[in-house]
Amino acid sequence: MTAYTTTTVLTATAINAEHPLAARELAQACGADLDWVAQLVEVGIVAAAPLAAAPDDWHFDSADLRSALEARRLERDFGVGLEAAALILDLQHEVRRLKAVLQARGR
Repeated sequence: MTAYTTTTVLTATAINAEHPLAARELAQACGADLDWVAQLVEVGIVAAAPLAAAPDDWHFDSADLRSALEARRLERDFGVGLEAAALILDLQHEVRRLKAVLQARGR
């Protein structure tokens, strides 16, 4: 009998100011295409930098990746459009902010 060994190789890339995520990488991470990323920028879910540049030249930070992944999950799990996803994400952010304010006041 022949024994086989399975090896899985994972790679990770830090996303920070020195190593932002390119638009195509953001699309790939979300299982989407560049047009979908452009729609995210249009509805305000993510902020492209530099905005005046072509989508192929846009860069994103880790917060944008989190927002894009959450928008994708909302689309997939609940069938919402990106405009609704933007609203949901804004409301979630505001709830977290208000909870932090209350917690800071000791309530």
